[in-house]
Formats: sequence, structure tokens, C-alpha cells
Amino acid sequence: MGFDYIPPKSIEETVSMLSKYYGKAKVIAGGTDLLIQIRTKVTNPEYVLDITGIPELENIRYDENEGLRIGPLTTIRTLETSTEIHQRYPVISQAASQLGSVAIRNVATVGGNLCNALPSAEMAQALLALSAKAKITGPSGERVVPLEDFFTGVGTTVLKPEELLVEIQVPPPLTNTRARYHKHSTRGTIDLAIVNVAVVVTLEPGGKVCKDIRIVLGAVAPTPMRHAKLKRL
Repeated sequence: MGFDYIPPKSIEETVSMLSKYYGKAKVIAGGTDLLIQIRTKVTNPEYVLDITGIPELENIRYDENEGLRIGPLTTIRTLETSTEIHQRYPVISQAASQLGSVAIRNVATVGGNLCNALPSAEMAQALLALSAKAKITGPSGERVVPLEDFFTGVGTTVLKPEELLVEIQVPPPLTNTRARYHKHSTRGTIDLAIVNVAVVVTLEPGGKVCKDIRIVLGAVAPTPMRHAKLKRL
């Protein structure tokens, strides 16, 4: 089954088309996931909306008060190599470096990685451990959803058929905080994770007492999972 290829030029045009072709359209950016799904007939969209021509969806901005803002078209390779992210949010760079090959990271986008919603998706654990949020826009306006509530199951999210992820929001890094990402797979980065984990630890002034710890696991449940008992610390 074929599909109509449409390259909208703005967020508003994309949302309008998603509404017009309700449930029949898919958004494509890097295409590393969607094209495989179409070839293997996992999905059969009648319309494919290519959003790569919308410049405001590809950016990285940092503000000391607001924190980090990442556009969904930002490539995984950009997250891996960004000096700003490496200095302030190294766990994001660590996670990005574990996604596939360099060739894949040059094409794959953070928005696609999150919206594809695989339990093993590399970026979800790091961003969730950092208390990130997803900014979503649709015909009814904008809404912001904690990333912890964004995933609803394997391959599913809170995104409605007519909505678009437009920004990932990460709060400013806390002082005395350290973070680490680790992925275990059979053949290194090119394979999906058997298990992956992001850990963010914040210490009290002086560095001897743990103030807060966040451990987020992937590939062990239908959605990325924050360690439940640690929520009560």
C-alpha cells in the first residue's frame, strides 16, 4: 500500500493536516523507525507528513532560569556532541552515544525516539530521570506533560492523532548532582537494550548525604519505569 507524501512548512500546517487526516497520517523526521514499520507493514499510513522543513523544531536552547529546551527534530548525534549538553547534562550525551551507529545517530531525532515509545528507547530514561516534560500542541492549544506520564505502553503515548510533540523541556541542573547512563545489550550500541538505566543523584551541601536519587529503567516493562521505592525517599 502506498502513501501520499506531504511536507508541511509550519507547526500549524502540520496540526491542521493531522486533524484533516485524523488517524490516517504519520509524522516523519529521521525516519529510522517509521520507514522500517512501513516496510514491514507494522503501520500503513495513507499520508506521511515530513516535518524536517520546520526550522523551529530543530534547536537547543539553555537558560539558567528555565533550563534546557530541545526541539524534537534535534538529531541524536547533536545531543551526543553538544558542548552545552555535555557540560550541563552529561547523562543526555551519554545516552545519545549509545543509540545505534554514528550513521543512525546522524539521522535519528530525539522526538522520533520518544514518540516511537519503545521500552528500550535510549533517550527516555535519561530525560525522565532529569524530570523532563513534553510540550505538545494540537487543535485545542498547547499542553505540557511530565515525561513520566508521556508513555502509555509499548509504542503508545499520550499524543492524540491530531497532536504534535514540539519541545522537550528539562529543568535547570541542581547543584551537587551527578548522573550516569548505562546500556546492556548483546552487541553494543547497534543492538536494542536488554536493559538500560539512568541514575541521577543529588547530594546535600558537603557531598556526604544523599538528598535525592532517581533511577529509571528501560526494557524491563512496557514503559520506562522509575524505581518505585526510591520515589518515597
